[in-house]
Amino acid sequence: MTVAARPVLVAGDCNVDLVLRGDVVPRFGQAEQLLDSGELVVGGSASIVASGLAKLGVATTLAARVGDDTFGRFMTGAMDAAGVLTRAVAVDPHVPTGMSVILSAPSDRAILTVPGTIPTLRAVDVLEALGDAAHVHVASYFLQPALAAELPALFAELRSRGVGTSLDTNWDPAERWAGLADLLPVVDYLLPNLEEMRAIAAAVGGAGSGSGAGSGAGSADDESLARVLAAFGPRVVVKAGAAGGWSVAHAGAVVSAPGLAVDVVDTTGAGDSFDAGYLAALAYGVDDEGERLRWATTAGSLSTRAAGGTAAQALLAELTEPAART
Repeated sequence: MTVAARPVLVAGDCNVDLVLRGDVVPRFGQAEQLLDSGELVVGGSASIVASGLAKLGVATTLAARVGDDTFGRFMTGAMDAAGVLTRAVAVDPHVPTGMSVILSAPSDRAILTVPGTIPTLRAVDVLEALGDAAHVHVASYFLQPALAAELPALFAELRSRGVGTSLDTNWDPAERWAGLADLLPVVDYLLPNLEEMRAIAAAVGGAGSGSGAGSGAGSADDESLARVLAAFGPRVVVKAGAAGGWSVAHAGAVVSAPGLAVDVVDTTGAGDSFDAGYLAALAYGVDDEGERLRWATTAGSLSTRAAGGTAAQALLAELTEPAART
């Protein structure tokens, strides 16, 4: 790419992930289980997105909070090493850094999270970190209730300044999916996975959950649910796992792109790398929605080549020059 990317600010969670693989279904009664592997890696949707953007050559600042502890230093060091600007990662001396334990099975995973500093980020922190960013992406909405309550006003302020916005809610641990009806009208891009999209549509539109809808990208039922969300204002960009991804605006046609066939090691953070690919395309001024989705699905697919969310994230050449992927 010869065009310089516009800077992006990513706001949200900055925590460690302990990824465990093997026979990870717990058996209580003090039973000891031997696992195949365990790794301490970069966690937090926002942090993985920020890392992916920086590796794609986008000047990326992370607004987040960590504790004054080993995990906090691990995370800031990892972000620095990835090329993320960490001037807006504040250190809280009183609250520990958040952490998640990922129980990773071949076809699914469970996530156990201690929030720690994750819920302490506020809208004023995001505004103070804005600088010259042309776009602000917020992740892990439901882990940050104080910030979530402030997001409608924050995103409206950003829109008035000509700054683009995007949101990846991630999963709601309470499964109530509350608060989004007021926020969606000021979001430019909503980036859920299929299950999240169905749940959000049910919460804000009164539709069925879509649990009987087809799991492939762009099934008729899922398209209808996505249009419920798009009617609020954002382009809805849906992650469909191995099937790739697709998107729709309120009055537009569905656009889709397939995933890549890769030897999958770990799907942790693949959706966040998808987000990074899509946001990078925006940052580089890619106008064609199909091409933006191709960047996103390629970045998401390639990230599964190694353990954790950041070890195998795509480089820019792998998105713009297919021969570079081999």
